[in-house]
Amino acid sequence: MGELWGQMGSLMATIMFFYTIFERFFPPHLRQNLQGYTQKFMNLVYPYVQITFPEFSGEGLKKSEAYTAIQTYLSANSSQRAKRLKAEVVKDSQTPLVLSMDDNEEIIDEFQGVKVWWAASKTNTNPQSFSFSYYPPPDAKRYYKLTFHKGHRDLITMSYIKHVLDQGREIAIKNRQLKLYTNNPSSGWYGYKSTKWSHIVFEHPATFETLALEHNKKEEIIKDLEKFKRGKEYYAKIGKAWKRGYLLHGPPGTGKSTMIAAMANFMNYDVYDLELTAVKDNSELRKLLIETPSKSITVIEDIDCSLDLTGQRKQKKEKSEDDEGPKDPLRKSEEEEDKKSSKVTLSGLLNFIDGIWSACGGERIIIFTTNFVDKLDPALIRRGRMDKHIELSYCGYEAFKVLAKNYLDIDSHHLFGRIGNLLKEINMTPADVAENLMPKSVSEDVEACLQNLIKALDEISKEEAWKKAEEETRLKEEKEKGESAQMDEENNEVITKEDVKENGFH
Repeated sequence: MGELWGQMGSLMATIMFFYTIFERFFPPHLRQNLQGYTQKFMNLVYPYVQITFPEFSGEGLKKSEAYTAIQTYLSANSSQRAKRLKAEVVKDSQTPLVLSMDDNEEIIDEFQGVKVWWAASKTNTNPQSFSFSYYPPPDAKRYYKLTFHKGHRDLITMSYIKHVLDQGREIAIKNRQLKLYTNNPSSGWYGYKSTKWSHIVFEHPATFETLALEHNKKEEIIKDLEKFKRGKEYYAKIGKAWKRGYLLHGPPGTGKSTMIAAMANFMNYDVYDLELTAVKDNSELRKLLIETPSKSITVIEDIDCSLDLTGQRKQKKEKSEDDEGPKDPLRKSEEEEDKKSSKVTLSGLLNFIDGIWSACGGERIIIFTTNFVDKLDPALIRRGRMDKHIELSYCGYEAFKVLAKNYLDIDSHHLFGRIGNLLKEINMTPADVAENLMPKSVSEDVEACLQNLIKALDEISKEEAWKKAEEETRLKEEKEKGESAQMDEENNEVITKEDVKENGFH
């Protein structure tokens, strides 16, 4: 064994000696020619192909999306296969501690029976600054190197790399934390670290399982969302932008906001809550749209109250007809306030929903909510803009059972039948039903909570009966007054005729 190591040492020393002679005495142009021939010879003998994916690319040295996707893909396997790992804290992720391959580590992956090798490497861009520091130099460039047999070139370049990138993006989307965004006023769009949208972590726990809604309606909405999510090729085929609009309408407290949260959690989409009153004009509205990425839900709640989209032209005309003269302070302050108000028009909003600019990004959902659907302009909610209209009404028996399961953890009870009969006759929103089912103290049990709900329904029933009786009484009094007035009018006519006869007129 010692003799073998001695021979290896002698061979290495010989190679280093000839390499030093070559570097020192051969002219540079001759060295380049020899290296070129050597590389060609190695290409004939070496049967493998290597592809490098650098961490940064482009003129601005922006972090490569391909590198990030590969890193995410390999991190799912490297913790089980690699011997040396490094841990990184990743923000906005459900798994903040991510394990990945350490530098100069290699793992083997397999695709359709073909083995490939992934290596994580780095190069020092300034070899003169070499030091024995424990930490890597700041100018080190990292990259992933993919090695495979040249006989599988087509499979790897056309299928495997696309598979890795797609899987990496899907894993990143699945692991990321959802965010809730709101738009900033345009006065704060510019400057250091200024953005058009501010966000917090979206932690709403609502799901379709906990949503107080009839089962059939839930299934209909879920199937519609699933079809949309898989509809990239279909939307391209029919020539439409990959987006879908939902109009949620119904009385207050029927679960419109909860529905939005359930849809976001189901689709794993970020939510962009657009406040129209903070948007200065149509141009700013378009800029905000450009800043919303794909796989997002843009929400305008209470669209009927957000802006007076139909009365702006009339108001402007009325103001232009005011008499000219010196402006008093009150009028001046009103004009200044008018300048600050939003100038978003109905036309601008329609273009925002389904104009040319709405096609940017792709895979986007737009949701409007309203308590009074009749107040909305028909052009705003027509099919093609708001593709699906979802009415959220008062609590029915199926919705009540969902709430009972959520709040009391029960599937049945002897009071369910009575409550179901009351809900058929009485209008109570799911929010009010949930409030009555929620225990108010640790001593309240299931029976007490259900009795609270029954008591509340009885009170509403009595109140509605009282209002109905009061309305009937009012109508009866108005009818009697009308009949009395008619009789008085008829009597006056009779008296008038008698006076005429007495005075000798015929």
